[in-house]
Amino acid sequence: MEAIPISPESYKLGFIGAGKMAESIARGVVQSGVLPPQRISTAVHSNPNRRIAFESFGVGVRSNNSAVVEASDVVIFSVKPQVVKDVVLQLKPMLSEKKLLVSVAAGVKLKDLQEWAGHSRFIRVMPNTPSAIGEGATVMSLGGAATEEDGELISKLFGSVGKVWRADEKSFDGITGLSGSGPAYIFLAIEALADGGVAAGVPRELALGSSITNCSCIFHVLGAASMVTKSGKHPGQLKDDIASYYGTTIAGVHELEKGGLRGILMNAVVAAAKAKPRAVLELASSL
Repeated sequence: MEAIPISPESYKLGFIGAGKMAESIARGVVQSGVLPPQRISTAVHSNPNRRIAFESFGVGVRSNNSAVVEASDVVIFSVKPQVVKDVVLQLKPMLSEKKLLVSVAAGVKLKDLQEWAGHSRFIRVMPNTPSAIGEGATVMSLGGAATEEDGELISKLFGSVGKVWRADEKSFDGITGLSGSGPAYIFLAIEALADGGVAAGVPRELALGSSITNCSCIFHVLGAASMVTKSGKHPGQLKDDIASYYGTTIAGVHELEKGGLRGILMNAVVAAAKAKPRAVLELASSL
């Protein structure tokens, strides 16, 4: 059966799950003008603060998940991996192939999602936590009945909270270890650089809170990332441009190489990619 096209100009979006990730995506969609809040809904069952969060930018909060599905053309499942099966099965009678289904549940494969829903018009999406500030990295993979138009629609939605890439689903474990967990490695690096400033003589009071040391470290990371994306140069070449003959930078790089920094980071990504199901549950708890 050919999928019925979803009109980009008039479709309605529903979130099953009203956690922080769902809120981040909804906020981005509204703030970017992709959809008005009147065409977005979710359901909140227990936490009144979640209702307040969504209603604060105009999103409708319905009485239950069934009401959300009934009102929506695109349904995003933003629930924890350990409950997504039960939620999809509960709503299955309403999940016709007229609706485009999307999952952001970490570690849950398309073949399972499609089996539970009873059809394959499903798209699996892997966002990361910087989506909360519009700087996310999102990877998506289309199910068997999802059309190119469906993919473009979801790319535009998630593009409102960052960058979006397409990938084969077999890469998603590695993406979890790199994109999903990667921000934590950068947070550690920022903290360590700030501590290094203290060790090099910056007063402790300047290295705490909104200190010049922390701000400097953050701008180093932002600046370096911008240079990689905008210069078109390989990161190794950019490093070589800074590390001059007998200079201070190459002395610092030498210490990092002696400590095995690159190997440690590579091992961290591989370990995170392999660490299941515990790592999946930990990642999901932050959504």
